[in-house]
Amino acid sequence: MTKPRVLVAMSGGVDSSVAALLLQERGFEVVGATLNNWSYEGRQEPYNECCSLEVRTVCQQLGIEHHLIDVGTEFKQKVVDLFLRDYALGITPSPCQRCNRWIRFPSLLAWAEKLNCAYLATGHHARITHTDGKYYLRKGLDPFKDQSYYLFGLGQEELRKILLPIGDYPKQEIWKIAREHQLVSARKPESMDLCFIPNGDYRAYMRDHANESVRPGEIVTTEGKVIGQHEGLAHYTIGQRKGLGVSVGERAYVVSLDRAKNQVVIGSEEHLLASGLIASEVNFVYLEQWLEPMLVEVKVRYRSVPVRARLSVDKNTGEFRLDFEQLQKAVTPGQTVVFYKGDCVVGGGTIESALKPNRQ
Repeated sequence: MTKPRVLVAMSGGVDSSVAALLLQERGFEVVGATLNNWSYEGRQEPYNECCSLEVRTVCQQLGIEHHLIDVGTEFKQKVVDLFLRDYALGITPSPCQRCNRWIRFPSLLAWAEKLNCAYLATGHHARITHTDGKYYLRKGLDPFKDQSYYLFGLGQEELRKILLPIGDYPKQEIWKIAREHQLVSARKPESMDLCFIPNGDYRAYMRDHANESVRPGEIVTTEGKVIGQHEGLAHYTIGQRKGLGVSVGERAYVVSLDRAKNQVVIGSEEHLLASGLIASEVNFVYLEQWLEPMLVEVKVRYRSVPVRARLSVDKNTGEFRLDFEQLQKAVTPGQTVVFYKGDCVVGGGTIESALKPNRQ
């Protein structure tokens, strides 16, 4: 008996290509789809930096239909415009997280329904399990490629319609499968650049698209001493050590960005330490109602080592707070925090502010 139709989000890369292949081998009727988020000036193809015309060749190799879905207007409004706004405010944004949460999955799930597909599949290294009536998002088998961090915005309604075919495979096995089937994606290096920024140069992009918000100002120490000039807050991020252009006689880092004074504040590594954080735009994957504190493991960056923390919510204000068991370095407003229980994603959100160790 033929299994249901599945819409596979395809970029032309090896992960999504193998995801489509594996589903096809399992008997699903596979349909390929690519989101056209952004086509910046000078590109010769209507695809993003992370998605290329090779996706059509992969679909031809697999003998499946392919759809190009234009979401450029929504992407500009919900990702690009907010990216420019945040950097102008001295915040370091997470555009890929916004895309996943507000563009990629909502758009693809809607198109899966339009194309009479029972499921949406992606090439993310993560897993979904179903126990006692609930769906759980879990880390991928390969700890070095796990992408569950990027999927915290999914909930029960989405997870019941999503398949993650490669989550049980190590990355090397994915490359092996692609080569064995001679998929063109096996010859393509993985892209790490933001899809809407040419050559990955976001500073040049800011100058070209939001130059009025990139104003020169002072570089100061934590004591307020002026020690240099900066070219705009957008050129700096919390924890940055290289490229500061100043010397204070010891290793120095960007410890905060003061938008009100248009100042870059630098200090020692100690000034980077945080005892916790306040999070906004929080989503819980499987908890329907939660008000009591809980112990979780927290990642404040994709590559950071998880640290135990106490997650709580102010019942009056709805403010979410995490208190770390160990001080963490360079907790950056605008970046993503994700909380886990073992290999299971509890939820996540956007870092609103860092809590300093001496805060009561």
